[in-house]
Amino acid sequence: MQKFKRLLAYGLSIIFLISQFSFGQTSKKAVNKSLEKRTKEYEQIATSIWEWAEVGYQEEKSAGLLKQTLSDEGFSIESGVAEIPTAFVAEYGSGKPIIGILAEYDALPGISQAVATERKSIVEGGAGHACGHHLFGTASMAAAIAVKDYLKTTGQKGTVRLYGTPAEEGGSGKVYMVRAGLFDDVDIVLHWHASDRNAANPGTTMANRSAKFRFYGYSAHAAGAPEKGRSSLDAVEAMNHMANLMREHIPDGSRIHYVITRGGNAPNVVPDYAEVFYYVRDFNVDILENIWSRLIKAAEGAALGTDTRLEYEIIHGNRPVLANEVTQKIMYNNLTAIGGVSYSRQEKDFAKQIYSTLRNPNIELESSATIQPYKFSRGKGSTDVGDVSWMVPTAGLRTATWVPGTSAHTWQAVAAGGMSIGMKGMMVAAKTIAGAAVDIYENPKIVKDAKIELIERRGPNFNYYSMLGERNPPLDYRN
Repeated sequence: MQKFKRLLAYGLSIIFLISQFSFGQTSKKAVNKSLEKRTKEYEQIATSIWEWAEVGYQEEKSAGLLKQTLSDEGFSIESGVAEIPTAFVAEYGSGKPIIGILAEYDALPGISQAVATERKSIVEGGAGHACGHHLFGTASMAAAIAVKDYLKTTGQKGTVRLYGTPAEEGGSGKVYMVRAGLFDDVDIVLHWHASDRNAANPGTTMANRSAKFRFYGYSAHAAGAPEKGRSSLDAVEAMNHMANLMREHIPDGSRIHYVITRGGNAPNVVPDYAEVFYYVRDFNVDILENIWSRLIKAAEGAALGTDTRLEYEIIHGNRPVLANEVTQKIMYNNLTAIGGVSYSRQEKDFAKQIYSTLRNPNIELESSATIQPYKFSRGKGSTDVGDVSWMVPTAGLRTATWVPGTSAHTWQAVAAGGMSIGMKGMMVAAKTIAGAAVDIYENPKIVKDAKIELIERRGPNFNYYSMLGERNPPLDYRN
C-alpha cells in the first residue's frame, strides 16, 4: 500500500509538471501572437523615437509616447521619478512576484545617419540612435503590454512594472532610480540591448566613473604680457600628461579616456578657463576607486604646478553588471525557442552593402539567424544596468538588430536600426522577455533561487553605495 501511494504521488507530480509546462507553452503562444498582431504599431513607435533622436535627459517626446501607449493599455503611470523629468514607472497588476522591465530611449550626440549604406547625415552634427535605444524602449514596452495581457487573461497573480530609464549614455539615469529606492520591492528585473548578434549569456561589464575637470586661470595678452597670465589650458595639458604617464602603472584591463571640451578661444589670449572630460573603467570597483583617487591627485598637481584653480564635477558612475544565472538561463531558453533574425532578399542586399563597410568584422553575416552559445562574457563597455543588478536579480539578452559585425555607436548601427533589420531584432527581444516573464510568474521557485544567488554573488560584506555620490541628476550634461 505504501509503495502504491508513493507511485501515485510520483505520478501525480509528473502530471502536474506536464500540465504546468503545457499551460506555460499555451500562454507563451498567446503572448507571441499578441505581439505579432501589433508588430506594425510597435515599428511605428520605434521609428518615431529613432527620428526624434533625443539625447540624455531631453527625451520628452520619446518618454511621452511610451507613457501614453502604456496608459492607454491600463498601466498606472508615475512620471518624473527620482527627480528626472523624463524618467517614469508604469505598473499593472497586483501582488508578487513583481517583475521589472527596463526601457531606454536616449540617443547619442553627433551621429545623425539616414537609412543608407553609406555615411549620410540627416542633420549635420545632429544626434542619432547609434546604440539602438529606440528599439530597446519600444521592445520593452511591447513585452510589458504582452505580459499585462497574459496576467489579465489568465488571472495570474503578480505585477509587471516598466521602468522608463533615460540617459543611459553617460547620464546614469538608472543609478538615480536605484538610489531613490524604486527597485526595493522588485523580485526580478529583465532587460535587453540592441546588438549585432543574438545572445543571452551571463556576464559582466566594466565599472565606470566620469567627471569634468575645470581649471580657472588668468587671462592676459599672450605676446604683450604673458607673465601676467596663468593658463588653464596648461593645467589641462599637465593633467593629461600625468594621466598618460599613469597608464604604465595601472592593471592591464583598466581604461582611461578623455576629451578636451574647452581649451580657449584664441591663441593670443591666455585661456582663463579650460575643461577636460574623463572616463575611468575597470571590472572591479575597488581598483577603479584606486585609479580614480590617483587621477584626482594628478588634477590637483596640475592646478598647483600651473598656479590655477581646480573644480571637478562627477557626471556619472556605474557598477559592473552582476550575473545571475538562475534568471539568465530562463532568458537563454526563451531566446533559443524564439530563434534569430531571418533576412528578406532586400534586407540581405542592404546587409551585404553595410557589411562591406565594416572594418575587420569578427562574425559572419549569416549569424543573424543563430543564437550564440551560452557562456560567461566580459563586456568592455559600461551600463547603469549594473547598479540595478546588484540590488535585484537581473537577466538580459542581445538581439541582432544590426548587421553582424557592426559596432555600437557607429553610423552603420543607426542605419540598420532605422529599418526592418532593426525592427525584426526588436520583436525577437520583446517575445523573449515576455516569455521569460511568463516562466517566472508560473514558477515561484525561480524568484527564491535567484535571490539566493544574488546574495551569494554580492558577498557577505556588500554595502551598496552610489558611485556618483549624492549629486543631483545632471539634467544639462548634454548641453
